[in-house]
Amino acid sequence: MTFLFFIFAALTLFGGIGVVVNRNPVTSAFSMILSFLGLAALFIQLNAYLVGVLQILVYAGAIMVLFLFIIMLLDIPKAENKRFPVFTLGASVVVVVSFVTLVIAVITKSGVGAAKLPAIEAQKGPGQSDVHQIGELLFSTYWFPVQIVAVLLLVATVGVVVLSKRELK
Repeated sequence: MTFLFFIFAALTLFGGIGVVVNRNPVTSAFSMILSFLGLAALFIQLNAYLVGVLQILVYAGAIMVLFLFIIMLLDIPKAENKRFPVFTLGASVVVVVSFVTLVIAVITKSGVGAAKLPAIEAQKGPGQSDVHQIGELLFSTYWFPVQIVAVLLLVATVGVVVLSKRELK
């Protein structure tokens, strides 16, 4: 089981690095799909099957199709021959070193796997699944925020289509 964790963690990290390193936006989007799939496998290993499946269906599926649609619609020019300024490279090194230091501090302070999440079983009523609880919350308590997010996504998509439309001369 530990071996699979390291495989999927490496897959997630390589996908994330590919998102940043690739200059072609389409290749970067496919690297993000790879990262999402590795993350979904990690969730499934934690017995969070619903979150893992939602990760695949929603993020690796629907959201990435939307990203690719917008990338193709914008027709972003290739930036393969551009060089990064020295300040950008220096700032990125500082961010990476800070992140690695933070991860090492968290691992050494709590120990690997020492942080336990509260058991969902204790919060569930008799015979209720995780899907039932999430559905109940989404359609009762969080109904209005879900609708607002849906409208914002629709407005953003229409805005991208309008802004990317070229005038014919």
